[in-house]
Amino acid sequence: MNCSKILDMVYEYSGNDHGAEGSMPLFNQIQVWLHTLICPNCMQEIERFEVSKAIMREDFFPPSPCLENSIMAMVEAEETQTETDEAYIIPGGLSTRGWVIAGIVILLSLATAFFGLDFQKLVDETGISFILPAGITIGIVLTTYGAFFIGSHLKELTERFGL
Repeated sequence: MNCSKILDMVYEYSGNDHGAEGSMPLFNQIQVWLHTLICPNCMQEIERFEVSKAIMREDFFPPSPCLENSIMAMVEAEETQTETDEAYIIPGGLSTRGWVIAGIVILLSLATAFFGLDFQKLVDETGISFILPAGITIGIVLTTYGAFFIGSHLKELTERFGL
C-alpha cells in the first residue's frame, strides 16, 4: 500500500472521536503499523498529526472558570429585566404607526397599478393571462409585508388583543 492511502486511512479514522483509540478496524491498524515500520516519513507524519490533534483537543481553548460565572450572571440579569424595559426596542426602527402607513402606501400603489395606461397596453399585447401572475405577485408582497409586521410587533399585538 502506498503512503497516501495509509495517511488517508489514518486521517479518516482519526475523525471518529468516539473516545476509543481502537475505532480503526484491526486489519487497517495492522496495515498502518506494518507500513510505518518500513516508511519513516509516514511514521513521522502520523506522529505530527497525533500531536497536533492532542494540542487541538486539550490546549487550543484554555480553561476559563470565570466565563461560566459571567454568563450565568448575564442570564440572571436578563431574566430579572421587566417586560416594559426598552432593551427590546430596536433604535431607528419603525413605529406601529409607521408600519401601518407604509402598508397602506404599498397597498394603494399595488392596487392602482392596474389603472395605469401602460398596464392597459401591456394587457392588450400579452392577453388576459398576464393578470394572474400580477395578482399572485401582489398577494405575495402583501402577505410578506403582513408577516414581517406581525413578526416584528408580536409582543405589542399580544398585549393589545389579550392573546
